[in-house]
Amino acid sequence: MSETANMDVVPDSEHRGIVARLPQVPRDLAQLARFDRPIGWWLLFWPCAWGVWLTGAGWQLELVAWLLLGSIAMRGAGCVYNDIVDADLDRRVARTAARPVASGRVSKKLAWGWLCALGSVGLLVLLQLRPIAQGVALASVLLVAAYPFMKRITWWPQAWLGMVFTWGLLVGWTQLRADNLDALAAMYAGAALWVIGYDTIYAMQDREDDALVGIRSSALRMGTKVRGGVAFCYAAAVALWALAFWLYRADWVALLALLPAAGHLLWQVATLDGEAPGNPLDRFRANRWTGALVAAACFVVGNA
Repeated sequence: MSETANMDVVPDSEHRGIVARLPQVPRDLAQLARFDRPIGWWLLFWPCAWGVWLTGAGWQLELVAWLLLGSIAMRGAGCVYNDIVDADLDRRVARTAARPVASGRVSKKLAWGWLCALGSVGLLVLLQLRPIAQGVALASVLLVAAYPFMKRITWWPQAWLGMVFTWGLLVGWTQLRADNLDALAAMYAGAALWVIGYDTIYAMQDREDDALVGIRSSALRMGTKVRGGVAFCYAAAVALWALAFWLYRADWVALLALLPAAGHLLWQVATLDGEAPGNPLDRFRANRWTGALVAAACFVVGNA
């Protein structure tokens, strides 16, 4: 493996060895879609599973598999679009300067073509859904398109991401049922707060660079109170998920299903250390397990 290949792999890649062994162009396209960082599509997928499993329709493995494929493809497409829009900003931030478009290794023309290819996979998944779920899924397009610009106009781009990254919850639910919308709304609001919490942790890595180039984030806005802010978002998320379960099934025992997820979020806050190298990234990535724990709780409450 050449030194150049190592330099082309961004610092927070989770699969450095696999990606670095690919030929140049496939390696750059894999990085552009963040295939080397599966945490993103896990975080996009889990709310989809929540929506499916809380409906009480059982495992629905075929539907869940389609939603997983859609999460991988559309997370990739969203990252390509984000990198096209943010290329100039990315060049000025140390952690993102090596991204394929920002570094010039991938042209914007090729990036747009790759985005269309990923979007075609998303279209295939969309065609598997019933019309009401298709409409819900398509309603997210404008939110997704606007997201890269939020960091330029608001201190809370994480709130916008919260709406976008949890949209699959609405899709999964409406594919199977269209009632109990109060429970769905509470679940969605809690999911959005969860995203604000974990993406604030992620943004802690870039606070100095973001301040220099004029990028806004909740991590900068919270200043020295990041841990308290994240704790509030996580606590509110758990409270709203508990409300959703109660609205779905007024049973105190059902709320116990949330205890593992709540404990995991508490661990994140208690061990968060913005001064320790790698700590915020590790706590951010740990949310794949939070998503899995909430998914298990949804299945128990929906299908017990």
